[in-house]
Formats: sequence, structure tokens, C-alpha cells
Amino acid sequence: MELKLKAVSPKIGAELPFPFYATPGSAAMDLCACIDAPVELPPRQIVRLPTGIAIALPSPEYVALVFARSGLGIRHGVALANGVGVIDSDYRGEIQVGLINQSDIPYTVQPGERIAQLAVLPVVQARLSAVSELDETSRGTGGFGSTGK
Repeated sequence: MELKLKAVSPKIGAELPFPFYATPGSAAMDLCACIDAPVELPPRQIVRLPTGIAIALPSPEYVALVFARSGLGIRHGVALANGVGVIDSDYRGEIQVGLINQSDIPYTVQPGERIAQLAVLPVVQARLSAVSELDETSRGTGGFGSTGK
């Protein structure tokens, strides 16, 4: 499938690369902070950072998901503020990334730093059917921790 990328900042393609897959086996492409100066992320705080790009998914059969970068999370406690970002097929605005610093130490995001990753996946839009009963399973309504550790 073709993913159309639009630079919404003049930095993209000049100072910063378009998103790219780092290796042939990469499932997601890195998104960079498209900022003019370093941004401090204080402990337990959230910042929203622009990426300088917008995308056009080809149809509602696709979604783009923004995920945290594992190195930022493991080394610095920096993760996505909303867990996973969902970019719907009809969104055409700039992709922005909300980061949260879950540590007790301030973290400084540098211009051009890789701050998140973008994966494109297929979507199935479910046909909803309201029912009075659901099929029985061996698990039933067992929830949190019901299957053991």
C-alpha cells in the first residue's frame, strides 16, 4: 500500500528526514521532534510535540498507530501520554506526539530527536449486532487475573 506523506514544516526534507524504516525488518517508522529548540519535559508532566508531517492513508481499511520508542521508555521513563495514538484514515492534520515523563528526573527532547514510531495496519470495521445474550465460553465473565499469573 502507498502512504502519502506531506511535509507541513520546511524542516522536513531539509534539516529532518521524512519518516523511514530504519531496517528492512522494521514494523514501524520513526517520528522526529520537529522543534526549533530543546524542550524540557519535567517529571510527571506532559508535552505535545509536532512531527512536521501529515499523512494520507488510502482508505478506511487502514489505520496508522503511534507507539512509544522502547529506548525512551526503558532508559528515561518517557512514554506516550495516551498509550497509543490512533490516526484515522480521514485525518489530514499534522501528526503530533504527546509525551509523558514518568520518572523523577527531567528529560530534554532535542530538535530532530526520534520521539515515537508510526505503524500502518489493516482495519476491520465491525458490523454491530445488538443481542440479549452472548455465546457461552469456558472462561465466561472471568476478568482481571481470572486465568492466573
